[in-house]
Amino acid sequence: MTTDTPARILQLLSLLQTPREWPGGELADRLGVSRRTVRRDIDRLRELGYPVQATKGSDGGYRLVAGKAMPPLVLDDEEAVAIAVGLRAGAGHAVEGVDEASVRALAKLEQVLPGRLRHRVTTLQAATTPLTSGDGPSIAPETLTVMASAVAGRERLRFSYRAADGTESRRETEPYRLVSTGRRWYLVAYDLGRSDWRTFRVDRVGAPFATGARFTPRELPTGSAAEYLRRSMQRRQETYDVTVAFAAPADAVAARLPGWLGPPEPVDERSCLLRARTTENMEWLAVRLAMLGFDFTVREPEELVRCARELGARLSRAAKDGGA
Repeated sequence: MTTDTPARILQLLSLLQTPREWPGGELADRLGVSRRTVRRDIDRLRELGYPVQATKGSDGGYRLVAGKAMPPLVLDDEEAVAIAVGLRAGAGHAVEGVDEASVRALAKLEQVLPGRLRHRVTTLQAATTPLTSGDGPSIAPETLTVMASAVAGRERLRFSYRAADGTESRRETEPYRLVSTGRRWYLVAYDLGRSDWRTFRVDRVGAPFATGARFTPRELPTGSAAEYLRRSMQRRQETYDVTVAFAAPADAVAARLPGWLGPPEPVDERSCLLRARTTENMEWLAVRLAMLGFDFTVREPEELVRCARELGARLSRAAKDGGA
């Protein structure tokens, strides 16, 4: 019997978060209390915002249902480890659809994980290799969680940064948002040393440290961090208008095509057309298109036509030499 009321209510909540209906008598037996005490504890949970639905009958049951807001969850050890490992795997590879909200959730979870569970999460992740759809470099989840916590807490963030040409520098910033492009993570922040807004590739960030110094967020020059990143990337890189015709149904191509290129347009039941604007390296894009496994024809730009032609010739030579 659990005599500690808070502990008993947490145990009751953990039971109710299992997707099933619990008869009042079974709950009373599990908790070692009377049915009347169970009813009082259910009322306390409702006062805390948990939507507990009751059914009438000789042995009325209780079920936790969806409400207007997300109340706190109670996780057992195995559940907490599973969620943390899943979030770490997704965050570390910038998997498409895993955005800043997921990283913030990971930061909150790891902040309250007991030491024994944090060790299990780290050990399990170190012993496994995920096969992900992301093409970008992997990132230590600890890097992302430190940065996400600084964004949420409005704390100044210091880190070392390696530029594209290999130049190393120390930066102190007011972090605004983390943005995932599906291949890479970027930090949009106000750089105090440069007195201007900057974007940083997170895989080039080293030793991030939240200083504890609070700041009031400045107004971003654009409406959103994603839009600021898009414009910043366009300023730094040449933009290409890509048109590729596939000899395959649109849904089949879309299932293998990177999401950042957008969906192809159906031409008929057996062909489709991709129109996209990108700053990606054309040689890399030619390889990526070839890996889809469909016959295709590049219509534009000329740079991609050239890269596809050179890639085809190179592969033909490799196959010929291999046969010899």
